[in-house]
Amino acid sequence: MHAPASQDMGQDRWKAIEDPAQAQRYLTSLKRPNGITRGPLFLADQSGRIIPGAPPIDAKDIESNDVWGFNGSSFQINEQEVVEFTGDRYELAEADLPFLLPWAREVLDLEIDPKDLNVPRYPPEIPEAITNKAFLAALSEAMPEGAISSDDEERLRRGHGHTQEEMYRIKYDQLERIPDLVVWPQNEEEVESLVALATQHNVCLIPYGGGTSVTEALMCPINEERMIVSVDMKRMNRIRWIDPVNRMACVEAGAVGRHIMEQLAEYGFTMGHEPDSIEFSTMGGWVATHASGMKKNRYGNIEEMLLDIEAITPVGRLQRTSIPPRESIGMDPRRTVIGSEGNLGIITSAVVKIFPLPEAKEFASVLFPDLESGVAFMYDLQQAGNTPASVRLVDNLQFQFGQALKHAPKGGVGVLFSKFQKWFVLNIKGFDKDKMTALTVVYESSKLQVKQQKSLVNKLAKRHGGMSAGSDNGERGYQLTFAIAYIRDWLMNHWLLAESFETSLPWSQTVQMIEKVKQRLQKEHDARGIPGRPFISARVTQIYDTGVCVYFYYAFYYKGMERPWRVYAELENIARGVILEEGGSLYTTTALEKLGASSCLTSCQTL
Repeated sequence: MHAPASQDMGQDRWKAIEDPAQAQRYLTSLKRPNGITRGPLFLADQSGRIIPGAPPIDAKDIESNDVWGFNGSSFQINEQEVVEFTGDRYELAEADLPFLLPWAREVLDLEIDPKDLNVPRYPPEIPEAITNKAFLAALSEAMPEGAISSDDEERLRRGHGHTQEEMYRIKYDQLERIPDLVVWPQNEEEVESLVALATQHNVCLIPYGGGTSVTEALMCPINEERMIVSVDMKRMNRIRWIDPVNRMACVEAGAVGRHIMEQLAEYGFTMGHEPDSIEFSTMGGWVATHASGMKKNRYGNIEEMLLDIEAITPVGRLQRTSIPPRESIGMDPRRTVIGSEGNLGIITSAVVKIFPLPEAKEFASVLFPDLESGVAFMYDLQQAGNTPASVRLVDNLQFQFGQALKHAPKGGVGVLFSKFQKWFVLNIKGFDKDKMTALTVVYESSKLQVKQQKSLVNKLAKRHGGMSAGSDNGERGYQLTFAIAYIRDWLMNHWLLAESFETSLPWSQTVQMIEKVKQRLQKEHDARGIPGRPFISARVTQIYDTGVCVYFYYAFYYKGMERPWRVYAELENIARGVILEEGGSLYTTTALEKLGASSCLTSCQTL
């Protein structure tokens, strides 16, 4: 049983099962969910592993260089001064968003003029490349044609991630230092050659995955005088094999999240790892940044899914010949690579756990009278020990934001029902519109377990004064995560600087920490005389036995400020001081860098 010739599977690397009857018996033995079609494959002899074809490539999937996301998808204000979302990828694009602009004007206490724009000036001035001629000559002989580029825009895109500072600077300022060269290796041998040459010629290497970094790890140190090479892993983008018996898969570092999930689903499996950036981030990036996903309650965080890593380091290749379920052999070098941000070597592949596609998947949403009630519900739910795949709680301001992103109700019945819902919540249930919060739930498991989890959620929600807001709102709230990522770059054009920062902390400190951070940021905003009101919102995104993960979303009006990203960094550092006082963590390397750690350690290395 062979892959189609058009797939260019490199059949010399694999031995196929030649007996059609044997292959068919194996294929039909795999339990297939209804509606799933099998993709192109052939099987490794004796091992029973599935060898998928190349990842699905859609010509429409062109990513923007100067803003988040896909080309053609963006927020904009039309001639009627109504916000709309362009494209056809997301539910938000189905109709206009008539409530968003009036709500933003009220919340921010600003007269946002659609015609008063800070027009982006992308691309900025590109710094001249530093060239190590001996290295470049040797590299040109070691790499195939088309694997090396010194194009200015290719260099620029790989010189930044997606923090507000980086995105502001590429549109309105400049980056003083970016990679001097971009290289696309296709296999471990090419990565080894690249690392050996960089070591020999004293050249810096920066691994690059999906470019979604929010740790500033892609920013080059301004004073770095050696040649810097961006190692773009996108051509190492395959699922090498799927082991359906032992429930594991080997995935190359440059494989993009959306492709990984799509291909695994072709064979009845999922990895279950869904970070907010899944459409663009990569397997190597997940490992290198110690990533967490929205469904970690069901599938775990990346360190819990990871079984093995292959990486190329300055002193050799990190690899093994077997993948046991557990070992006790002292210090595990694989674990040091997790969260290393490319400092220790270049990750080329990872072996991860996989799971059968869930028998049942459902969404739900719950309204609570206030933040305290919602957090108390989450605590009881976690302690009960049967937590749904994803549970996320938004505070009142973020709940209002979600409502402002809704389309206008269609027809008389839709308007009437919308008004009745609002009347029922505020008058019958007695919720305060300025205090109520919302929780979204994703159930993903067996039918029996989903039934049990739904019963538990309903019971605990009732105990804490909650009321169901329906499955449609739950699904919408979950999917909205992907579309609203586009809003920050759009707001920047209208003189609003927005960013998120996060922490994890014990349950007992959660509510008071959130309130203290909000109060302190409001105080600092007023003291600086910044026009309007700041947007300060919080969301509890992950729950654990001992505490939670909280994301803050913060925005302010920056017109008239010189280098506003520095003002933001100052205010965020003040907020993080409050977080630390309340027992929270810095949580990500973003905080370490913004609090003064040398970016050179994270960004650039001699390999």
